Amino acid sequence: MESMIGAMRDAGHAEPVILDVVRHIQPASGPHIRGAGTETSLSLPDQKVTIVSQLADPEIVVLRDFLSAEECSALIEEAKSRLARSTTVSRETGQAEVHHARTSDGAFFTRGETPLIDKIEQRIAALLQWPVEHGEGLQVLRYGIGGEYRPHFDYFDPKLAGSAQHLSRGGQRLGTLLMYLNTPEAGGHTSFPRVGMTIAPIAGHAGYFISSVGGVIDERSEHASVPITQGEKWVATKWLRERPFV
Repeated sequence: MESMIGAMRDAGHAEPVILDVVRHIQPASGPHIRGAGTETSLSLPDQKVTIVSQLADPEIVVLRDFLSAEECSALIEEAKSRLARSTTVSRETGQAEVHHARTSDGAFFTRGETPLIDKIEQRIAALLQWPVEHGEGLQVLRYGIGGEYRPHFDYFDPKLAGSAQHLSRGGQRLGTLLMYLNTPEAGGHTSFPRVGMTIAPIAGHAGYFISSVGGVIDERSEHASVPITQGEKWVATKWLRERPFV
């Protein structure tokens, strides 16, 4: 597969064309929500969730009842004591840096750090049929009034120097699961500007989207957290990797 992708790039094919070919060859590779349809209920080992909306290409799926009200509240409480200003990854160095495009506070957890986090990670693995070890630690974010994250990508662009150290820790980010921990009074939607889709931040709901397939990044995964205009927004993020994340 890698040699075919390389040959297509050498021949001058555009990334969207390569992505389409890879998707047809490997339609079920990577973490996916399989066999799903709108209003389909998925029975996970410890929770029943429902698909409320979805886009097939690129894959964007919205789930109801992924987290219970008690789990949302407990995760917020676990994060409060370690919140710090969120950062972005430098394109040149790969180091974390504060950037005006991202105005939130965040808290990072290691995999399985608490019983609650372990429980949620096992649920994510069952939903996406992807090993827990192939995921980064959970990140919890808080957005206050005016808080936003302007349009960005979750994958690491292999053409950028700063991506090398991140790709070495588990390969590319394949997909992202967003878990909404509260319902803001106004604002805070997750927007996908290239496909015209938004996800409303509703407590207990989750949104999943694909960033990369078979080593080919999907620029349609560009997304943003639109500004909070009233209240606050709490969300937990889980990034899925190609290989075990270290």
